[in-house]
Amino acid sequence: MADVIAEKIASGQLAPDRPIPSENHLADEYGVARLTARRAAQELRERGLIVTVRGKGSFVVEQPPRAAPEAGEPTT
Repeated sequence: MADVIAEKIASGQLAPDRPIPSENHLADEYGVARLTARRAAQELRERGLIVTVRGKGSFVVEQPPRAAPEAGEPTT
């Protein structure tokens, strides 16, 4: 679930400085337990993709642009 939300952030579907859906909404949307949604949000925080403000919600963090690989560096 965290990977799906991370992809939405990367694609711009969830924009920087905008809130992500609440844990309850995510749980309903993905058909999972609220604890699963909470763990996904925790993982996104650990990845630095969202920040949570107590009493306000979780927000997408501005991501630095992805740098092009240097010459000779392998691409993934």
